[in-house]
Amino acid sequence: MNHTTSTVILTSFFFLGAANGNEWYTETLYSEWHQAVRVDRVIEREETGVQALAIFENDRFGRVLALDGVIQTTQADEFVYHEMMVHVPLIAHGKAEQVLIIGGGDGGILREVVRHKNVKRVVMVEIDRSVVDLSKKYLPTLSEGAFEDPRFELVIDDGAEYVKNTKDRFDVIICDSTDPIGPGEVLFTKEFYGNCKRILNGKGIFVNQNGVPFMQTFEVKETYERRKPFFEDTGFYVAAIPTYVGGFMALGYATDEKSYRKITLKELNRRLQEVEGELKYYNSEIHLGAFALPNFVKKQFIQ
Repeated sequence: MNHTTSTVILTSFFFLGAANGNEWYTETLYSEWHQAVRVDRVIEREETGVQALAIFENDRFGRVLALDGVIQTTQADEFVYHEMMVHVPLIAHGKAEQVLIIGGGDGGILREVVRHKNVKRVVMVEIDRSVVDLSKKYLPTLSEGAFEDPRFELVIDDGAEYVKNTKDRFDVIICDSTDPIGPGEVLFTKEFYGNCKRILNGKGIFVNQNGVPFMQTFEVKETYERRKPFFEDTGFYVAAIPTYVGGFMALGYATDEKSYRKITLKELNRRLQEVEGELKYYNSEIHLGAFALPNFVKKQFIQ
């Protein structure tokens, strides 16, 4: 799930269910730039007790999930984000058996994780059960039945508290959170990264979303500085997801195993053959190219 919450303008449909096709869902993430998505049909509106949830349809993007006034994912382009968040770390690792998802209640991350036959257990820690329940009901194409996978375990809890207290260990941790404002802020702290390192196995990998660096450069800099004390190799890779306006998104990457950077194209292709189903975005060439960063991003953390 994504996006920095700044000043957010909500059209009246969010509160009143205004006439379908005549309203626009408008989010203001930046004072100088707005994004508006036409509401062709309202599906669900709910105050969950944790956050304000809305699901609606748009003719181009399909069903859209928004939380607290910020668009999180759409049926049309979710595959880019979810495939890149999952397959880059899992294929780099090559032998991940224990996977932790923090957030991800819509099921898209889970769907991609269970494509990997070597995964024996995947735990999702989601703070809001309503996101899981309503996504199952209204956004089933995101999870594609993955919630029923026998390897899956759901924990309703605060992700920061879970990694602080659990005695379990994981090969890959995928943090699919909102950006570092409000409830998501604790998932970008030095303490959180330290706790994630504590529960990773020796060659484990941690990934998270780090916003759109053209508009949110501070996230890259702060994340790097807070993770660096705990990991030998901490950096970023990128993917372009249309819903997350402002250019490509930075995805955080951290591990102690530097050899993952040296995996050959041939070996990536071999490992990719073990992934079940057809992927829409990720491939081995994308994997290697995603770690090539432009100078304006690199200068934030490479001195």
